[in-house]
Amino acid sequence: MPFFAQENRLNSILPLRCPHCHTGKFLVHPITKIFTITRVREHCDHCGAAFKIEPSFYYGSMYVAYALGVAIMVMVSVLYWLIAEEFSVKESFIWVFSSLLVSSPFLNGYAKIIWANFLISYDPNAGKN
Repeated sequence: MPFFAQENRLNSILPLRCPHCHTGKFLVHPITKIFTITRVREHCDHCGAAFKIEPSFYYGSMYVAYALGVAIMVMVSVLYWLIAEEFSVKESFIWVFSSLLVSSPFLNGYAKIIWANFLISYDPNAGKN
């Protein structure tokens, strides 16, 4: 049962579901498998929507990943500034680098689903044949 309204794109983004029907799986492997590359499926297993519209379609998701990475960098830097007794650029860099390293598979997967939601529209009747 979706937490948001039926047509809300967060029903697709947060659980990594098909942007067209919000039901089918989007990635080949679960995002929690950290050592696997976040590959996108060819088609939705529920509605059959094509996820790879053209070659190199997901290169645009690098812009989204960059924005998400900057947001994480700012949040970690502010958190470090609030927690640390004395600010150190070296320690702040270590905090930011390690947090981005740990979150990189999640950034990659969520950047792809956000990019797909920009360009693939939701259809409430998708997959209902």
